[in-house]
Amino acid sequence: MDYLKLENQACFPVYALSRVLTAHYKPILEGIDLTYPQYLVMLVLWEHQQLSVKEIGEKLLLDSGTLTPLLKKLESKKLVSRIRSAADERVVMISLTKNGAALKEKAVSVPESFKCSLGLSIEEMVSLRNTINIILERTKQNNK
Repeated sequence: MDYLKLENQACFPVYALSRVLTAHYKPILEGIDLTYPQYLVMLVLWEHQQLSVKEIGEKLLLDSGTLTPLLKKLESKKLVSRIRSAADERVVMISLTKNGAALKEKAVSVPESFKCSLGLSIEEMVSLRNTINIILERTKQNNK
């Protein structure tokens, strides 16, 4: 086997799939005026209501340099508030606003719309997610 052929790489289909999946989200998320990265931040906040920038970064595997512009944009849309911690000024806490919490109701249809746009069954989506999570967990363990 020629390991340097593109067709023999595991990384390329994962990269290509990531781009394709993100593109499938774009028209769905336009309906709630979010980009895909903004949607990921909102998912985390809908689950936890308030987190530090560091905690959001850990959950999304993003650094603060990537997160800060996203969070500023979400703040300009009045979906989140950014407040420095009184206990430690280096810590910035991100909280949902009323508008941000209300957007969750509009976003309820996003996962089903996404699944339908791909033509996958629930079982196929769950299998894909589980396989990807196994790889992510192994990668995290190997990087420790």
